[in-house]
Amino acid sequence: MTQRSYFSPDLSSAHHQRDLDACVRMMRTGSRTFFTASRLLPPRMRSASIALYAFCRVADDLVDEGVSPSDSLAQLSKRLDDIYADRPQPLVEDRALSAVVHQYQLPRPLLDALLEGFTWDAQARRYETIEEVHAYAARVAGSVGAMMCWLMGVRSAHAMARACELGLAMQLTNIARDVGDDARNDRLYLPRQWLHEAGIDADAWLQAPVCSPALESVVERLLAEADRLYQQSTQGIAELPRDCRSAIMAARLIYAEIGVQLRREGMNPVQRRAVVASSRKLTLLASAWLQSAWMSPTDAATAAAEPVDAIRYLVQHCTEASERLQHQAAQQPTHAGIPHRSLGQRAEWMLELFERQAALRQGRANVRSAYFPAQPGLH
Repeated sequence: MTQRSYFSPDLSSAHHQRDLDACVRMMRTGSRTFFTASRLLPPRMRSASIALYAFCRVADDLVDEGVSPSDSLAQLSKRLDDIYADRPQPLVEDRALSAVVHQYQLPRPLLDALLEGFTWDAQARRYETIEEVHAYAARVAGSVGAMMCWLMGVRSAHAMARACELGLAMQLTNIARDVGDDARNDRLYLPRQWLHEAGIDADAWLQAPVCSPALESVVERLLAEADRLYQQSTQGIAELPRDCRSAIMAARLIYAEIGVQLRREGMNPVQRRAVVASSRKLTLLASAWLQSAWMSPTDAATAAAEPVDAIRYLVQHCTEASERLQHQAAQQPTHAGIPHRSLGQRAEWMLELFERQAALRQGRANVRSAYFPAQPGLH
């Protein structure tokens, strides 16, 4: 892999601008929440997040609309092979992602997990338990949370776990919001065990999806699980760079508001899709900016909170990749690892360093054991 400086990515150069402009157009027609929150990211992060989102969007569409899931996955895996070999195919999203991959040394298992989740979609996989829904959400959304955390330069197991859990929470919100649309496409992501416990025959309901008190109870149960994960994931935002916190907090607040809106409208996701009004989004953006400005590292007890089982393997991949990069950096001459920063960037870097040292003093130095206990069969 071509070695480039992590500290001086040049994704905004003229060479990449055309590709990035095309990626922005994809993002504008995709997730409005993601686009709104991304505008709060600093320029150094905005280009990378746009490139990542564009590839994810195209990959999702390709698997969804392809002739067969296996053929689409093989095609996408080949594209990733070329991207990681630094010879991307002549597609704007591939060229843009290639710049991100090589400048940030993005671990490939995160993108492989995402593609696996897309394949599960195309295969109309059944999800019997909430743990199986977690496993799906870990792939299609938790992986994205981990990638964003990685791009921000945060490598701790605790922060990675919280980022993955934020992705899980958002995906559970999506599932609750899209129950009707998914059913009309013969897809079901609600845990079948929960439906059975509520007295609903999942297969029969798919043939004639209607809202009922029983279904509302299942959707409410899913939103409660999402709320739990939102609460737990928020603990990790304080570990992010200060100039990135407001964007991630905005995404967290706006997505959580979808569940609030669903409840406000009477918990009927079969007939209508809950949407957060633009005026409400502006209020939440302001709230995100204020909350993120006052964040501080959490205490040791919070840092040691157990991660959701489904995301452990993602955190482990990131930790192993980080350790490899640290080992490689240790083999380089000292001067080669010194970042080139302006005076303002150096001051901000020093503040971040002080915050991380404060976190270590509160007990995070040994947090890794909480995420990777000696468990046979963990992979």
